[in-house]
Amino acid sequence: MRRWLEQALTQLTPKSETAAAIHYALQLWMRWHANLDDGRIEIDNLIAERALRPVAIGRRNYLFAGSDRGGERAAILYGLIGTARLNGLDPKPICATCLRASRASYQSHRELLP
Repeated sequence: MRRWLEQALTQLTPKSETAAAIHYALQLWMRWHANLDDGRIEIDNLIAERALRPVAIGRRNYLFAGSDRGGERAAILYGLIGTARLNGLDPKPICATCLRASRASYQSHRELLP
């Protein structure tokens, strides 16, 4: 395919959109070719994009938290839930533990941080 792209490039005007696309493909050829050499390399970043989608939705929702402190609290809880899910844990008991600790003493939440 690389040879075909290089051949097609000789037949196009240098400023055409197709030539620009071929130049782009040839510049990234080694990156694209890497997943053929090593099957563990993902061909796209869909997993990362899917994991970050709730963050973008949450960011929009934090605008309506009522105050800056409310937004900070929502972000902390959201981060806690997201971290638990990424580590394969059920977030409900973790949140319950954190909320009980924060109710007992405002400073005790620091003991729960890594």
